[in-house]
Amino acid sequence: MLYILFSIIVLLPVFSGFGALCGKILSAKIIKLSSKLIAGISSLSLLLITLAFFIPLNIYVEIPVLGIGFISFFYFKIYKEFYDLLKWNYKIFFIFLIIIIFSASFYPFILDHFGYYVPTIKWLSEIGLVKGISNLDLLLGQMSFWHFLQAGFSNFSDIYLRLNAVLMVVYLIYILENKSWFHLLFFPVLLLFTQSPSPDLPAIVFSLIILNKILEVNKNANLIFAFSIFVFAIKPTMIWVPIITLLYSIFILKSNVKFLFFGLMIFCLFILKNLYTFGFPIFPVSVFDLNLSWRPNAQLLKISSEVAIQKTFDMQFSISQINQFSTFDHIKNWLFLDGIKSFIHLCLIALLTIFTFFVFKKNKKIIYFIWISILVKIILILLFSAQYRFFIDVFFVIFFIIFYQIFSKKLILLTTSILVIFSFLFLSFPQIIKNNVPSFKLGNYMLGISKDQWIKPAYFKLNNYKTYKIGNLKFNIVKNYPFSFDTPIPSISPEYLKEDLNAGIFPQMITNNIKDGFIWKKLSVENERKLRKIVKDPGY
Repeated sequence: MLYILFSIIVLLPVFSGFGALCGKILSAKIIKLSSKLIAGISSLSLLLITLAFFIPLNIYVEIPVLGIGFISFFYFKIYKEFYDLLKWNYKIFFIFLIIIIFSASFYPFILDHFGYYVPTIKWLSEIGLVKGISNLDLLLGQMSFWHFLQAGFSNFSDIYLRLNAVLMVVYLIYILENKSWFHLLFFPVLLLFTQSPSPDLPAIVFSLIILNKILEVNKNANLIFAFSIFVFAIKPTMIWVPIITLLYSIFILKSNVKFLFFGLMIFCLFILKNLYTFGFPIFPVSVFDLNLSWRPNAQLLKISSEVAIQKTFDMQFSISQINQFSTFDHIKNWLFLDGIKSFIHLCLIALLTIFTFFVFKKNKKIIYFIWISILVKIILILLFSAQYRFFIDVFFVIFFIIFYQIFSKKLILLTTSILVIFSFLFLSFPQIIKNNVPSFKLGNYMLGISKDQWIKPAYFKLNNYKTYKIGNLKFNIVKNYPFSFDTPIPSISPEYLKEDLNAGIFPQMITNNIKDGFIWKKLSVENERKLRKIVKDPGY
């Protein structure tokens, strides 16, 4: 917990300092402290993404960034703004600060932490952006904008990857500064994302802030649209956010096309990053093929697509079974899966139905636009991979729109307090969930309270791997575990190794410099024999 507190104490001044500096450079008036913090997070992310094309985001990047941030913090006298905020809100601030730090100190339990977040951050901090890295492991082709920011501070100020805890403090400052008390109701759920650098948390938090700005009829279309594209780049399933800001800016604010400029610049950076790492503009969709030599193998992309479809049905049906489903079967089997996900899907449908009635009853243009944006997102998700985790933000948005003007501050604080207790129980005693909801698979990865988390946050350490070489690629494979979260790079996950063998291909370095990237090549007879032997090794 003390390490997380250290990260918060270091990064809040840096983010706010960079936000003020960004405002000065762009001649933009950034008045509120929370706005400076968010501007700092956004501008730093974009800066680090740009740098990652050329250099690793290591300590030699982090120290100058910290230095510039702190100098700006004191130069612009932002410490006075922190003092003014805490002077009137110190009780609620420190109570929630302790809640955030305690929640973030638990073991990570989101599976993507091990297979996607940590390996991505490891590559960015040690090597930087790598061309065609999806040939090594397809998941690495995603590289959320959020992970560039995390990688940039993973060498000194946040070595345990608890950036999401810092973000929750930023969110708290936003709530206190704007007196948007309703947002506190989201804390008990959002606290469950603080143990990992999950892009879900910033995507949800920032989308709720944007929604708040829209409902307040904020007229800065340029900023709102650019920020919405930033959210989309953090997590593309948040497609509804740029859609609503676009509709809002055009049809309500009547803005001219100039408001698109900064947003389109961020979008171009997003596309460029995807082309560089994945070979296609939007991960993981293989459309708009530019015939780049480092794009992934078509068969592996097909397998990835099939797995995504299977995950729609919680892996309870084979792809051949799914292909035989009628439209009715698709709907029925998705709604009535075995386990908790069926309940979530039914809740989603019920909530959408209620929201639809609410929209037509309110009969307000902006509410209609939000409804349309959400429907577009849901349709797109249903077409590609209707996993419940891609709909989480929809619950937040609908709940916010329906109830944000109803709850009093006292009721909000009381409800939040009760729900936070449940969150603590959930994190501290996961065995309760395991026993009562066996279909909740994440419960198997939750370990509860550990004796060491009071000083430093709980984290997993494996460091168990074997090293092999095929062609010009020397790589590491984790032993007796499916994810290569702390395996030295370059590493390949065991499952992806099998897919390479089945496809008859294997990644190879483009040159002797790993920074130059990877392509795939067909396996020679000798290399196929080597790979088959590795895959058959029960110890890897």
